[in-house]
Formats: sequence, structure tokens, C-alpha cells
Amino acid sequence: MNTSIDVTSPFSGNQQTSRSLSHLSAGALNRYELEAVVGSGKYSTVFRARRLDSGQTLAVKKVQVFDMDSSMRADCIVEVKLLQALDHPNIIRYMDSFIEDNELIIELELAEDGDLSQLIQSQSQIGELFEEGKVWDLFVQVCAACQHMHERRMMHRDIKPSNVFVVKSGALKLGDLGLSRFFSSKTMHACSAVGTPYYMSPEAIRGMPYDWSSDVWSLGCLLYELATLQSPFYQDGLNFYQLGKNITNCEYEPLPETRSTEMQELVASMIQADPQARPSVDSVHQIALESLRKYG
Repeated sequence: MNTSIDVTSPFSGNQQTSRSLSHLSAGALNRYELEAVVGSGKYSTVFRARRLDSGQTLAVKKVQVFDMDSSMRADCIVEVKLLQALDHPNIIRYMDSFIEDNELIIELELAEDGDLSQLIQSQSQIGELFEEGKVWDLFVQVCAACQHMHERRMMHRDIKPSNVFVVKSGALKLGDLGLSRFFSSKTMHACSAVGTPYYMSPEAIRGMPYDWSSDVWSLGCLLYELATLQSPFYQDGLNFYQLGKNITNCEYEPLPETRSTEMQELVASMIQADPQARPSVDSVHQIALESLRKYG
């Protein structure tokens, strides 16, 4: 998909940010009935909402763009443009956006059944691991979403269970693209230290340049958690320094032998220190599809 989007320049002031968002549709928040808060972050709140004109239930994300510094405002603009460019059954669907009362309003597909972290937690409370076929079924969907992004030269940069949402049909949808970045053909690495520590690659956690393989590392951590119901680097009482050391040294318990050879080998290939040695998301997706056919 070709695009002329330019998201590499910082935005130094409110007036420039307003111009940068001028492509967004005119709209009004009074078109929605905001029913309940379903999520929140430092600069944003997500509501379950209903469109008054159609009765459709959806999610409305309100982002305080003018309370942010220039870098954070640029990230917000990136999120909107990424959402506009993506169209995939395993990615939360973008519908509309506009500025009102110094807030960026984003209309999104609603994930009625929570997220993958809640699904994993529920399974853990049962006291049983997911069956092999179920693990592959869930993982294939996240891989497909990540592959779609990489094909469009986009990294997610914060793949983790709580950013994978569950819709009413049971399908998984990758969301929360606020940390994503569009890569031009001249830009192959990112240097900002973003993401969630348990899922951050060694190069990212050390503040070094990283590329597409950093998302593959995070996918490997997600596959491990689906297989064991626990992050590979989770330990009680672990501080950030020791966590970073464990990640950079790839110190984690291997998958149990009850898991298939395919799963053990795929996790080992993804969670390894050398970024160049990790498989591409295309290869990961293909292996996952073949394993799903075998074990599903």
C-alpha cells in the first residue's frame, strides 16, 4: 500500500498540531451517547458509546492532545493515520476522528469481550493450560495482524496480551496503536525506548536501534504466555534492573516438554538475543498456520 503520509516531523506548538490534524472529518461529540469507561491511559480515556443517528455500539477514545509535549502529540497523529491506513479482520477497525474542545476524538470498533490478558487470566484461574490447538488458533490471529502491519512498513512496538482485544465472535484484534510508527523506505530502525518491559526486546530495553524483529521478539513472548499462562520473564519481586538483565541474557525457563516440538522451536527462534537470527513475521505466521492445521 503506497502512502504519502509524513509522520517523521515533530510538532512544536498547538497551532501546528491543529494544521496537522486538519484532514480529520468535521464532527461533534454530541453525536454519541457515552455509556461507560472501558479503558484509560495517561492522556486518554476510552468509552463504550452509542451513535445516536444509527444506534451502533462502538468505542470512543478521547485523547488530550494539547496537554502533551510535541513528541506525544506527534505520536497521537501517527495513531490516527495508522488506523486510517489499516484494514484487516484481526486489527481494531478505525471509523472516524475529529478535534473538539482541545481533544482528539477517535471512533473505533468496540471489543465487547475484553482482551487476551483477561482470557489468559481466566484460563489460569481454571488451573489448566490451553490445548495446543487453541494456542495456535489464538496466535495465528495476532500474527496475521502483525504481518499486515509489517507489509505496510508499520511496527506496533507494544505487542502484549492486554493490547490484543476480543470481540463478541471470539476473534482477536490487535489494537492500541499509539506506540506504532510508520517507516518510510529510508527509515529502517527506531531508537525510542517504548513498550512494556516484559515484552521488550533486548535491543529496545538497552536503548539501541531496533527494527521489525523487535515485534517478532514480542510475538515470541506472547506465544510463550499462551503456552504457559505466564510471561517468560515474569518472576515475583523482580526489579527492573534484573528484568532487563534477564531479557538481554535471554534467561527464561524453556517451554514444558508437553508442548509440541514446533512450538518449542518457534519460541526459541523468536526469543533470542540476535535480532538478525529471529525469523520474519511472514515465516512465523506460516509456521503457526501449518501447526494450526496439524494440531487444531
